[in-house]
Amino acid sequence: MDAVSQAGAVARAKSHTWILVFIFCFLGLLIDGADLMLLSYSLNSLKAEFGLTNVEAGSLGSFTLAGMAIGGIYGGWACDRFGRVKTVVWSILLFSVGTAALGLTQSYWQFGIVRFLASLGIGALYVACNTLMSEYVPTRYRTTVLGTLQAGWSVGYIVATLLAGWILPSHGWRMLFYIAIVPVGLAVVMQYFVAEPQAWIEAQAARARQSVEGRQSGPMQKQGSMYKQIFADPQACRMFICWTLTAGFLQFGYYGVNNWMPSYLESELGLNLKSMAGYMVGTYTAMILGKVLAGMAADRIGRRTVFAFGALGTAVFLPVIVLFQSQENILWMLVVFGFLYGIPYGVNATYMTESFEAKVRGSAVGGAYNVGRLGAAIAPAAIGFLASQGSIGVGFLVMGAAYFICGVIPALFIRDKQFDPQRQ
Repeated sequence: MDAVSQAGAVARAKSHTWILVFIFCFLGLLIDGADLMLLSYSLNSLKAEFGLTNVEAGSLGSFTLAGMAIGGIYGGWACDRFGRVKTVVWSILLFSVGTAALGLTQSYWQFGIVRFLASLGIGALYVACNTLMSEYVPTRYRTTVLGTLQAGWSVGYIVATLLAGWILPSHGWRMLFYIAIVPVGLAVVMQYFVAEPQAWIEAQAARARQSVEGRQSGPMQKQGSMYKQIFADPQACRMFICWTLTAGFLQFGYYGVNNWMPSYLESELGLNLKSMAGYMVGTYTAMILGKVLAGMAADRIGRRTVFAFGALGTAVFLPVIVLFQSQENILWMLVVFGFLYGIPYGVNATYMTESFEAKVRGSAVGGAYNVGRLGAAIAPAAIGFLASQGSIGVGFLVMGAAYFICGVIPALFIRDKQFDPQRQ
């Protein structure tokens, strides 16, 4: 084989590396999503074994959200400092070992502390996988691929539902957490087969040159922290603020729905547990389709247009459910709703990562998205308060308002493809 042929073969191999990266990242987010749902399915068992009150049981979810927020922020920083692949690998190791260790806990506080530590990995992995994937996949179908990647979380929800139904009745909640050790094998394999993306390598080289120049020219040229760089750049600062607000309202609506929709179906529509579970699986399946099709559409007509359509469509449809639902029509309403509220998450990862330069991308995306998790933390309690004053449906109207704001901010202030990872 001559030199030209060898070079071509190497180029083709590199051009298809993103497929391997996608497989690893999809499995990572699938496990991430499943892990997040294992706690939900174990709550009744935990309440019985540890003698927890409803407030204590609910607070375990707060430990999870707090860990995810902090993990996401530091995971983004670790992506920029140590590498995207290394952060994915260590995130998987952290939440796999941590979640398996939950099976050994003997009290509420032991469980809460270990859950918090494991959740650091859950939050970090989401940021790291999306950043890594955005820098590997070709521009022309980046959102299609990242939209499909987001479906990994929804598939994880379904996997957790099946595992809980199989393991909990026969083996108990501890065994359900023990099986979380399996993804450690994925982390070990990944570090041998996936290299750091070229965009990160080039950004590291540029940072090293700046560091040398700073030492040569005096202290004024020394590089500051990642967040100092973000806030020192007017465009990066503006995008960080816009995305923090957008992520906050998005997660307020998303986690509010995830937390309260099952209760809404049971308490206000009178559905039994079996019917409710079946309807939620239908909702998650429609969400998967919404994420994949949203990614395909965004590559053709733009990230901003598709994101805004999904958020505003969800904002309009939530009041439709509240005002016109019945046992006869709720199934198709949930299918339509699942499709619509999956759309923003199908576009979110690509849209965000393309809003920042490679040198601060991980920190900016991780910081904005995870500061926005305040919305996720507030939503369940806020909807619960409104439900105690009237009905869960009133809370859904508030979530509709959150989705409306979530759609308006990007539509007005966030342009498409500001920094293409393949062209930096």
